[in-house]
Amino acid sequence: MGLAVVMTRAQMGMEAPLIRVEVNVLRGVPAFQIIGMPETTVREAKDRVRTAIMNSGIDFPVAKITVNLSPAELPKQGARYDLAIALGILAASDEFDEAALAGLECFGELALDGAVRSIQGTLPALLACQKAGHLALIPALNEGEAGLLREPSAYLVSSLIAAVRHMKKYAALPLAEPAELAYSPVYAGDMADVHGQSMAKRALLIAAAGAHHVLFVGPPGTGKTMLAQRLAGLMPPLAESEALEVAAIDSLSGAPFTPERWRLRPFRSPHHSCSAPALVGGGSVPQPGEITRAHHGILFLDELTETPRHVLDSLREPMESGRVCISRAKHHAVFPARFQLVCALNPSPCGSFDGDIRSSRATPDQILNYLNKVSGPFLDRIDLQVDVPRQPDALRDAQQPSNTDSDKSTTKCNDGSSAILRAKVAAAQAVQRERQGCLNHHLSPPQLKEVARLTQDDHDFLVAAMETLKLSHRAYHRTLRVARTIADIEQMEQIQRSHLMEAMSYRALDVLLNQLREY
Repeated sequence: MGLAVVMTRAQMGMEAPLIRVEVNVLRGVPAFQIIGMPETTVREAKDRVRTAIMNSGIDFPVAKITVNLSPAELPKQGARYDLAIALGILAASDEFDEAALAGLECFGELALDGAVRSIQGTLPALLACQKAGHLALIPALNEGEAGLLREPSAYLVSSLIAAVRHMKKYAALPLAEPAELAYSPVYAGDMADVHGQSMAKRALLIAAAGAHHVLFVGPPGTGKTMLAQRLAGLMPPLAESEALEVAAIDSLSGAPFTPERWRLRPFRSPHHSCSAPALVGGGSVPQPGEITRAHHGILFLDELTETPRHVLDSLREPMESGRVCISRAKHHAVFPARFQLVCALNPSPCGSFDGDIRSSRATPDQILNYLNKVSGPFLDRIDLQVDVPRQPDALRDAQQPSNTDSDKSTTKCNDGSSAILRAKVAAAQAVQRERQGCLNHHLSPPQLKEVARLTQDDHDFLVAAMETLKLSHRAYHRTLRVARTIADIEQMEQIQRSHLMEAMSYRALDVLLNQLREY
């Protein structure tokens, strides 16, 4: 009978702080208690651990057992500590030598028959474990996440008895081997399939090149959702480090890792009835929300005016900072949220408004009240506001069949195809990363002042345009970033007047709101 220490890790947002499971087994009145700020699921480990040990054919010590989870000030929740507690009890009761646990971190939930079940948040814990230079003992069901590590550092265990045999050096557990990961693009539709809407396609090209937020404004059925779904096809695949961050977020959310989605950018499209905690994250124990699930990817919000205003306003801070801080009485967590926002809305509650008041069945006041469901500060954070009108001519042209194979080939490989646009995006992003180390949307004001210099005449023109549209200083900087991206697409070092004019043309909703207020 004695003391044993087993290492494991807690889950605090994206962090995985080290936890020491200190187990003391003494002769005396039989008892089993867990201390160190355990939540309900951790306290229930007493029954799971006792039954799992007995059903594994191992004698459970008849003694006074005290388990301390240190540091005690960190709250612990979940069943991830079961395996560490069980091994600590067996080591303290001399079932095997405690030295076998040196440099080893243990994770896993125990079933009553002794099987080791999978846990959430395995990948963040493994990354922290590897950084500390330790080996890990993880459930075999979490092999897919362990395979993302390029250096084998995790043993796979399927049962408690297998873990004990490994500690006794009777039968070594297998190491998780690095998985073969290859980028496999998923076809999400070609931009050439969208007929007409040349301005919206151009805006998507700019958005993809500079990571800008986009808002599509237009009546139902004009292709807003179709355009949004094709944005991912214009963007380059995730870098290895970015893909690892996305996989870690999926691990925290309980989503199974699939090698087929390696380096694919997330595309999240929550329903407009989504609550604020579901969107930004929350809960008594903070969990990642949709904006974190869209990290390094796209968050598409359709029917923007139907989403509650306070839900949309909860995005304002993450859109600026690229992260979300969630504070609760006992928990504080920070999640990454560097997403690209794509929104769509109808400009009128009747759905028939097409830029002309006479085309709408609603009055100007009704339209203005409808659009005012989206707050001005939220709209101010969107770089590109694009009009997506009805285009009957494009529909008529779409019905014209191609006469020859060469016509089909030309149509498929024209300047509007996703392949051509993706090459332009890659070239523009390469220029930006070489010049400033980030994409234009993430430029700080001092960086923007350095890379987006204007002549005095062009600066006066931009200021006059901002005053005419009654735009904020934030909109001034966002317009400059868009103009810088347009210049990068055209491989031009200096921003020209034409770039500023095009950037100003993507303020469709601001123009519409001003017209309605003056009507």
